[in-house]
Amino acid sequence: MEAGLRSSVAAPSGSALLSDEALVERVRVGETALFEVLMRRYNQRIYRCVRSILRDEAEVEDVMQQTYLAAFHHLGEFKGRSSVATWLNRIAVNTALSRLRLQARFTTPAPEEGKDAMSLWATAAPNPEEQAIAHELGQLLEMAVDALPTSHRTVFVLREVEGLSTFETAETLNVTEPVVKTRLHRAKALLREQLYTRTQRATGTLFPFAGTRCDRVVAAVLRQLPRILERTEDEAAL
Repeated sequence: MEAGLRSSVAAPSGSALLSDEALVERVRVGETALFEVLMRRYNQRIYRCVRSILRDEAEVEDVMQQTYLAAFHHLGEFKGRSSVATWLNRIAVNTALSRLRLQARFTTPAPEEGKDAMSLWATAAPNPEEQAIAHELGQLLEMAVDALPTSHRTVFVLREVEGLSTFETAETLNVTEPVVKTRLHRAKALLREQLYTRTQRATGTLFPFAGTRCDRVVAAVLRQLPRILERTEDEAAL
């Protein structure tokens, strides 16, 4: 990275269409505003990558910042042997693991307690109740993923959530492809066990009937009660 980089107020128009490599090269020669494009392009992936290792949101954001600062600082060392995405992922993973090791020196992690949750699938156009159920289903899955060992959790997030290939995941984590495949297989098996255990405890709450659906039916019945009462009185008078 050259000294005395030229700063811009905002990224140039059309910069979002530039390739990762073009962005890196232009940032290297001084267009520092373009680094924002790179960050926004990979914020979601970096967040998920770090979140798979660190589960504290404040820690995750801090590590994300450290990741981007380290990447910017060492941008001149990027040689293109792997993709920009893989390079950023690797920095994020290493930074998060360093933070995790630091935490382990001072704290003893407490086992997480499970939480019951309903399990219903949302429709293509979910109503408010179905949206709430989908949210709880998402929380249920997140809890199951969080319960995985860190090494398995990270592989699962990179492969299944972010859609990285086995090769890209192996490069990011600096392990072999067979190791990635083994960890992913084990992660899925553990998730099945976790989800089965949690949903078994929640079977009594399946297919709930509450909220606006309940209110709608009650209101419809109440509207018809006067007519039913009137008919009953007429029949009694006969």
